[in-house]
Amino acid sequence: MNEATQILAAIERGDPGADEQLWPLVYDELRKLAARELAGEAPGQTLQATALVHEAYVRLVGKSENQHWAGRRHFFLAAARAMRHILVENARRKKSIKRGGHMEREFIDPDLCTAPEISEDICALDEALERLTAAEPEVAELVKLRYFAGLSIPQVAATLGIAPRTADAWWAYARAWLLSELRGTDTAHD
Repeated sequence: MNEATQILAAIERGDPGADEQLWPLVYDELRKLAARELAGEAPGQTLQATALVHEAYVRLVGKSENQHWAGRRHFFLAAARAMRHILVENARRKKSIKRGGHMEREFIDPDLCTAPEISEDICALDEALERLTAAEPEVAELVKLRYFAGLSIPQVAATLGIAPRTADAWWAYARAWLLSELRGTDTAHD
C-alpha cells in the first residue's frame, strides 16, 4: 500500500491531521488535473486551477461524514468528479439570466472529447452525461474517466477492470451517443 493510500485510510478512520499529510502528496497531481479541466473551458474563465484544486480538496477531505477511499485511484476519480461539479456549478451560476443566461449555447463535437483540446458548453455536456448515466452507467463512467480525469483508453480499462478493446468500443459508442444527444438538444432549442 503506497503512502497516499495509507493516509486515505487514516482519514477514513478519522485520524486527526491525516488530511494535512495527504495534501503535499496529492497537490501536484490535483493541480495537473485541474489544469486539464480548465483547459477545455471558454476563454474568460474566472476560476483558476489553484482555486479549483482547493475547492475540490475541501469537498473531498473536509466533509463531516467519513469517506471511504478504495485507494489512490478512487481518490483521484472522486477529485475529477468534484472538479466537474464545481465547474458545472460555476457555469450554471454564470448562465443565470442576471449574468447573461439568455446567450446561446455552443455545443461540443464529442469526437474531440479530450479535456485539453476542446471548448464546450459544460452545462450541455453535463446534462447529456446525466442522461447517459441513466441509460448506460458503465459507459458514462468511462466518459468521465476519459474526459474529466484525462485518462487514456488503457488507463480507463485498468481502472474499470475491463479489456482495452471493450473500453475502446464503449468510447466509440459514447461519442456517438453524446453527439446524437447534443444534436438533439441543439435542434430542440432552435
